[in-house]
Amino acid sequence: MAILNPYLTFNGNCEEAFNFYKSVFGGEFRQISKFGDMPPMPGHEMPEEEKSRILHVSLPISKETILMGSDSNLQMGEVKMGDHMSLSIGADSKEEADRVFNGLAAGGKITMPIADMFWGAYFGMLDDKFGFSWMVNYDYPKK
Repeated sequence: MAILNPYLTFNGNCEEAFNFYKSVFGGEFRQISKFGDMPPMPGHEMPEEEKSRILHVSLPISKETILMGSDSNLQMGEVKMGDHMSLSIGADSKEEADRVFNGLAAGGKITMPIADMFWGAYFGMLDDKFGFSWMVNYDYPKK
C-alpha cells in the first residue's frame, strides 16, 4: 500500500528550514540535492543563483513518516501561503503509481506527467479536482 508524506515548498530558505526541523526531530537527511546537481537541459539554462537552491530534501521523522521539501525556482514562481504544501505518495510498484496518479488526475490538472526520472524513480505531479497538489513516486529498486 502507498505511503503518504507531507511535502513543503519554500522560497529559497528550504535548507535553513530543514536544518531547523532536523534539530527538532533529530536524525539525518535521507537525501539532499540542489538544483545545480541536475543534469544540464539544453535550452533551459539555469541561472547561477538557482543552483544552490534545494531540489529535494527528505528527513525521516518517524518509522512511517518522511518530511520532504524543496525550494521553488523561476519556472515555478514564488510560492505563497496555501500553495506551499503537497501530498507525496510513495507507491509500492510502478503499476500502483500509475493507478493512483491516473485516479487522482481524473477531473484535475496534470502539472508534470508521470515518467522515469534521472534520479532513478517514476514520478509525476498533479492538482486534483479539489485543488490539492499531489506528487506520486515509485523508487526503482537499487542495483
